[in-house]
Amino acid sequence: MSHLILENVDFSFPSPRGPAGAPVLSGFDLTVEPGEFVILLGPSGCGKSTILNLVAGFERPDRGRILAHGEPVMGPAPSRGMVFQQALLYPWLTVLENVTFGPRMQGIPAATYRPQAETLLRQMGLQNHHDARAWELSGGMRQRVALARAWIMRPDILLMDEPFGALDAQTRSLMQELLLEAWARERTTILFVTHDVEEALLLGTRILVMSARPGRIREEIRVPFAMPRDAEALATDPSYGEIKRHALHLVREEARKHLAL
Repeated sequence: MSHLILENVDFSFPSPRGPAGAPVLSGFDLTVEPGEFVILLGPSGCGKSTILNLVAGFERPDRGRILAHGEPVMGPAPSRGMVFQQALLYPWLTVLENVTFGPRMQGIPAATYRPQAETLLRQMGLQNHHDARAWELSGGMRQRVALARAWIMRPDILLMDEPFGALDAQTRSLMQELLLEAWARERTTILFVTHDVEEALLLGTRILVMSARPGRIREEIRVPFAMPRDAEALATDPSYGEIKRHALHLVREEARKHLAL
């Protein structure tokens, strides 16, 4: 069974002049199989983040249906984790308390969640920062806490909305490596939003290039490079440049259309 299905989905934000504004998504279809790392790539405003919000259950479609594990998505659920561009940590909690917030709210015994949290913090290089508060951490460290907080819930589907977009280049590269390592261990199904073609080619098993509004999938790119991937090694692959140029061309065409709207 597919982990995630979006079928003929329409969505518009409310308009102050009427019940709905211009359509963000129209007739949108998507199927994601278990363990895939699927990238939604496209210019700003094409509906990428809206798709994540619909799958997360934060929004409801105007038409069509969304199925996760064969069941209609009616609202948020622990089986669908979300990581945002900003870490959104609770500033009054420590790193460990932020990571374990979900299990504690569900009443899971500490004897169950504490070893999981310790393992995740060690894998994220945060084993010496259990008692730190958010303001004591760098941007990359805060985002590592956010990743650990999402993964401790053992989600079947992890939704990631440009999670590294606010980081500097070196920290972003480190976070991409950590994410690939974690995905290789867990094989969690990931739906990842970005507008960065290089990031898409480094991380994804499949890239879906989005059209300008109303958002649809313009083209699917199957990424042929084996895992694990290394950015430096990819750059020397003869086919990398060709695929990158093609993806950039598609994104730029759609960006021009969006500017003309």
